[in-house]
Amino acid sequence: MHVSVNQKVKGVKGAAIPVGIDVQVESIDSISEVNMDFTMTLYLRHYWKDERLAFPSRTNQSRTFDSRLVKKIWVPDVFFVHSKRSFIHDTTMENIMLRVYPDGNILYSVRVTVTSLCSMDFSSFPLDTQNCSLELESYAYNENDLMLYWKNGNDSLRTDEIVLSQFFIEHFHASSGLAFYSSTGWYNRLFINFILQRHIFFFMLQTYFPTMLMVVLSWVSFWIDRRAVPARVSLGITTVLTMSTIITGVSSSMPQVSYVKAVDIYLWTSFLFVFLSVIEYAAVNYCTTLEEMRKMKRGKIPSTFNASQAMAFDGCFHDNDVELTPFARAAPSLTSDPLAAQTQAPDARPPEGTHLRRQRSVRENVDLFVSNSYVIDSYSRLAFPLSYLLFNTIYWSLYT
Repeated sequence: MHVSVNQKVKGVKGAAIPVGIDVQVESIDSISEVNMDFTMTLYLRHYWKDERLAFPSRTNQSRTFDSRLVKKIWVPDVFFVHSKRSFIHDTTMENIMLRVYPDGNILYSVRVTVTSLCSMDFSSFPLDTQNCSLELESYAYNENDLMLYWKNGNDSLRTDEIVLSQFFIEHFHASSGLAFYSSTGWYNRLFINFILQRHIFFFMLQTYFPTMLMVVLSWVSFWIDRRAVPARVSLGITTVLTMSTIITGVSSSMPQVSYVKAVDIYLWTSFLFVFLSVIEYAAVNYCTTLEEMRKMKRGKIPSTFNASQAMAFDGCFHDNDVELTPFARAAPSLTSDPLAAQTQAPDARPPEGTHLRRQRSVRENVDLFVSNSYVIDSYSRLAFPLSYLLFNTIYWSLYT
């Protein structure tokens, strides 16, 4: 069977040639967040009618040919829009089949692997859902020459059982539309759409659980004696460095986008909690040291006390080395006139059941924290866990 080049050109003139398409997706080989693309292997089948290839047959049986005949007849020039790489499999021979029926109907099937662009939105990563599509279109023939359509509607798209490591395929569906090019006109375009739901369990094990453990581990320092400087400082630095490693590992596997991702919010907020736990001990240590220096100036610490040695091992002075004297009780005023004393007594003594309390100033509140620095640890034991629990509640309710 031989068809000349002139006959091929003549066959596409006149009315638009209807070309039906159906696709069977064999596999989705890979999905890359860094490159924002996916790789798919599929069977692409074309259906059209060319009466020039009709032949008489008593049994009405079709004839099947390989790729050698494809080069000698007209076939649709379908290509993949936004594709980066694609190839027709050639093991052990080119995976191309041409089947011609006696009435001139033709089935042209190829097995193709294509890597195509998928514009992904990572604002909810890794709790995200991605919509990707593979688009087919004729390269040379616009809608006046060639009409692409799904041969059997939504049933034209079939898939094998596809299992992905990081995604669950929610839905496959086919659609069609028109694409306009200013210099060549309108073209029929077919879409293979699929929705990908990311599996969160992998990221829970690799990112979220380690992050939670590091934040909880940083709270252990609140229960360590404030005099144990090496223990608390080393614990704080270790948790900060571990959080930095986790953040770096997640960022290296993601594209460099200009917006904040959900995982970034969680990691950097957790990093802030860990960092604040280190700052909290710095405040406790400073207040304790300031308190002891004040007591030393007042002479409440013996002159034989070795301050530098105590600071080297403990970071501050021992409370049991400090003598705290109670406030002196105010003596009652004595007057020579007993009547005057009787008249002043009701005014000087408040009514029974009434308590008068002067509101402390800001300076007095600061002095109170400095003189009782252990209170900062006591408040932190409650404030840090409750704040982190509130953050997790808001975070997971928003993104799930």
